[in-house]
Amino acid sequence: MTVKEIAKLANVSPATVSNVLNHRNNVGEETRQRILEICKENGYDINKGKNKKPAEDTNTILFNFSDYERNFYLKIIHGISDYVYSRGYDLMICTNKSCEKFMDPALTCGTIMLDMKCKNSTLIQKANEGYPIVALDRIMDVPNIKSVVVNNYAPMAELVQGLVDKGYRRFGYIAGIDTLDNQERYRALKDVLQKNGITFSRENYFLGDYYEKSGYQSARLMLLSDNIPEVLVCANDNMAIGAMKALRQEGLKIPDDIAVTGFDGTEMSELMGLTTVDIPDYERGYLAAQFLLQNIAGSCSFDTFKIAAKVHWRKTTR
Repeated sequence: MTVKEIAKLANVSPATVSNVLNHRNNVGEETRQRILEICKENGYDINKGKNKKPAEDTNTILFNFSDYERNFYLKIIHGISDYVYSRGYDLMICTNKSCEKFMDPALTCGTIMLDMKCKNSTLIQKANEGYPIVALDRIMDVPNIKSVVVNNYAPMAELVQGLVDKGYRRFGYIAGIDTLDNQERYRALKDVLQKNGITFSRENYFLGDYYEKSGYQSARLMLLSDNIPEVLVCANDNMAIGAMKALRQEGLKIPDDIAVTGFDGTEMSELMGLTTVDIPDYERGYLAAQFLLQNIAGSCSFDTFKIAAKVHWRKTTR
């Protein structure tokens, strides 16, 4: 028996069931008793959190992310902290090694997740226990989980179509790790090229890990070919910057000999004149915190929210 199934039997939203199971006082007594009776009749253990401090007495939000190197995390944290502090909440930050420990209603009242190393099964388990979650890195159709993700496809399609319109025909791609972000960005690249009758060679697909070093190494591998691409599309700014360093070391001029694009809109991309897609990460964090507090209060819709991003043309493309 899950929270969603209990909600269906009680003819209420999953958030209402979550509020009852987490001892929140924003549910009418008649509805509360009906939900508790359904739980009892169906063998649902309503005492899972009996010895824990109720979430409503915990005023701390948890933000879990995967590493400390990618600069955009700082903007997201800034947005989260501005919102939660203005609402009287505290903020705790951790990485995947300790996230399960802190996703506990005795310690935190909800989590913003940006770490694909945290398994879906863990999030589903926590959500089914009534623990509020906002996921920034995946789409999940689960009660108590609100997905807030970047609309990667549309701006990448706009970027690639713009490159085609500028006359580029031979494309290379440096991918990130296999996340929803990378999947959507690569799919947009392939779809736009196919639409324009342009063949993409798998020989020009290079696997990176979102770090600058992997962009540098991928570009070095690409340069071993006799027929390098006219434009190198990178799944993020860090890898694009690494690739630019490798290209310039070999005496290639950007964009005269080869164009380069990124994705993220980091401060370094602006300093280096990199054509990229700018993700509003401060606003991303702010909205995530806003949705999480709505989730905690039981007033959140669990429909996926997609954040728009914009293409910025700069001097690494002609």
